[in-house]
Amino acid sequence: MTTQSTTPDNKSIVQRALTALVATGDVDALAPLLSDGFLHHRPDATSSTKAEWLAAVRAALVPLAGMRVEIRQVLADGDHVVMHSLRRLPGGGPEIAVVDIWRLHDGLIAEAWEIIEPVAEAAAHLAWWESTDH
Repeated sequence: MTTQSTTPDNKSIVQRALTALVATGDVDALAPLLSDGFLHHRPDATSSTKAEWLAAVRAALVPLAGMRVEIRQVLADGDHVVMHSLRRLPGGGPEIAVVDIWRLHDGLIAEAWEIIEPVAEAAAHLAWWESTDH
């Protein structure tokens, strides 16, 4: 029997997963919260499977150790949870704004989308349609 997760449950699952990952760097603690068919989507239209994404997260943990994460908003609507955060690498690295969108199914994270933008470049991106190649 499956049950439909409620919006507060989905928000809690995502918050628990990301808090554990950021606080401990324990990728293995994140794995059970992802469905076997989990897909991670990037803005360039590439996607990675659960195993591929976990391996990429694991590989990024060393260079990202000590990264400061400030969660600004976590919004949930049905099976989707959206998180907006600001992140800064240690040693004065660039501040980046990140929007993660998570889709949950049967209490597990089934899909994720991620958009990352360096805060210093945000103003230039406000006029992305203005090409210099006219």
